[in-house]
Amino acid sequence: MKITINGGHCPGMEPGAVGASGLQEAVVVQDIMHRVAGYLRTVGYEVLEVQKNELYEITNVSNGFNADLFVSIHCNSAANTAAKGTETYCYSLGGEGAKLAQCIQKQIVNSLGTVDRGIKTAGFYVLKYTDCPAVLVETAFISNPDDEQLLADAGKRDEFARAIARGITDSLQ
Repeated sequence: MKITINGGHCPGMEPGAVGASGLQEAVVVQDIMHRVAGYLRTVGYEVLEVQKNELYEITNVSNGFNADLFVSIHCNSAANTAAKGTETYCYSLGGEGAKLAQCIQKQIVNSLGTVDRGIKTAGFYVLKYTDCPAVLVETAFISNPDDEQLLADAGKRDEFARAIARGITDSLQ
């Protein structure tokens, strides 16, 4: 089983969303990506970590790897700083991508107690142009003070990573 884990945005090139403290999405999700990949490798999966600035590079590398699953990890942001919680996107409902999204969403919400914003569909580039079931996980809102504290804490990032890895393995059962 081959799994691509994508950390959204690119440290040093495109920080993604930035919290009030200066915490950068690209740095947070890079850490979570490395941790998820480590957990998956420990249980025997072949894992590709990819964090590039151009979306076509991300999908091309994953497709060239012949991934069986694709998971893109992000931090959400909103103008309304009260917005908080976790949401997971898939391209369409009813397929393997939706099952993967549901399993990851459930694990994060149950493990970290984040607000459950649900499973949503979107035509995001990485979901549309990846040749395997794909999801995009919005772990928490970096723009919300409480969620930003979760994302800034290395222990909580590890909890996010463990929850994402468990969600992936749950979806394969």
